[in-house]
Amino acid sequence: MDVKIKFLGGAGTVTGSRFLLDVAGLKILIDCGLFQGLKDYRLRNWDSFPTPPDQVDMVLLTHAHIDHSGYLPKLVREGFKGQIFCTEPTMELVKILLLDAGKLQEEEAKFAARKGYSRHEKPLPLFTEKDAERVFPLLQPINFETEVKLSENISLTAYNAGHILGASILKLKIKGDYQEKRLIFSGDLGRFRDPILNPPAEIPFGDIVFLESTYGDRTNESEHLDRKLADLIRTTYQNGGVSLIPSFAVGRTQMILYYLHRLQEKGLIPQIPIYVDSPMAIDVTGLYKKFPDYHHLGPSLEDRASNPFAHKNLHYYRDQEASMSLNHIRGDAIIISASGMATGGRILHHLYHRLPNENDSVIFVGYQPEGTRGRKILDGDKMCRIYGIDVPVKANIHFVDGLSAHADQTELIQWCENFISKPKIAFMVHGEKEASEKLAGILREKMGWNCICPYYLESFELFTGI
Repeated sequence: MDVKIKFLGGAGTVTGSRFLLDVAGLKILIDCGLFQGLKDYRLRNWDSFPTPPDQVDMVLLTHAHIDHSGYLPKLVREGFKGQIFCTEPTMELVKILLLDAGKLQEEEAKFAARKGYSRHEKPLPLFTEKDAERVFPLLQPINFETEVKLSENISLTAYNAGHILGASILKLKIKGDYQEKRLIFSGDLGRFRDPILNPPAEIPFGDIVFLESTYGDRTNESEHLDRKLADLIRTTYQNGGVSLIPSFAVGRTQMILYYLHRLQEKGLIPQIPIYVDSPMAIDVTGLYKKFPDYHHLGPSLEDRASNPFAHKNLHYYRDQEASMSLNHIRGDAIIISASGMATGGRILHHLYHRLPNENDSVIFVGYQPEGTRGRKILDGDKMCRIYGIDVPVKANIHFVDGLSAHADQTELIQWCENFISKPKIAFMVHGEKEASEKLAGILREKMGWNCICPYYLESFELFTGI
């Protein structure tokens, strides 16, 4: 039996995670994400899928983020009919995220057509809400640490990865005629001391490891990050401005709400309104109560005074009219809106109105991939193009390190140290080139691992005749 892998994304970049595994002709796609960031990457979303979708037998999702699940509607529309395995929280999150992404795609295509800033005569969405809905019947929920038989000789087990609600590390056990091999897909690993989620599970054995390397070249100091966030919000408040926080609706928004609630309770930031302007974030936040076994907030959600997702200063804005009303607020407020990389969504109209204001602050709290609007703002661009218009950047721009949902270099190495024996190969995935190569170098030198940083569309033969 031969086992091969082809990297259809998540290689040399932090987006578009798609790994096509071929086990004796059975084609298994691990993750099915959209490319984001640089235009050259985004254009890949429009390319024909490298393998005919109707020849892919099944999809395994590590978690729900769009860079891991967002290509599913297009894959299904083009012929994929197999099952999509994921944890139950991931299944619920995927439904929310894909519907929202489809709606945004349609709205942006209509807006581009109306404003005439697309080069296409009739701009089309990559996929629609209806395309997203066609994915849902294929979703198949699985539980952590429960072996699921995918075929006569392949089984799947999911383990907690932290990162976001329901995120998983996937172990594939392949039983050949002569040997049994284990493939470990880390997905995106979370922080080891996350205030809401449990740390990533320890995995003792793996013949081949696919390791995320987003922060492979840096550490994120999480000590005193709440104080840093408090300082920025207090300073903005004293300047008479509004603190605008671009944040992913899944995971990051809930963590920010946790910290802001604690800071207000301790008197470290003023008792000012906190506006969550993201219908998706509202829906996602409700899932924390539905799936209490997937986090450790538990008792905090039962008491309004201690619930970071429901207290007197917190306001959820779902409809468009309410969202637009926030543009008139001149100070004494915190606005949280998606997307976290400022690539689309309601955050754009907030940036459009806030960036020219010297008293306001924009506080980034997550990784900004190369080529994204968020990265350009952080890198000091004086103009930001939004809705086809160049908007001057006069607001105070900040980045709070340590609030990322990704394990940093130290934590990635610590996770690797849990392996009792060295894997045959460790592929560095889901990281920009420098980050992947840095982590690979450390693992080679410190632990003697055979590390490979794959290229986009590169293929490898993992095992022959097992």
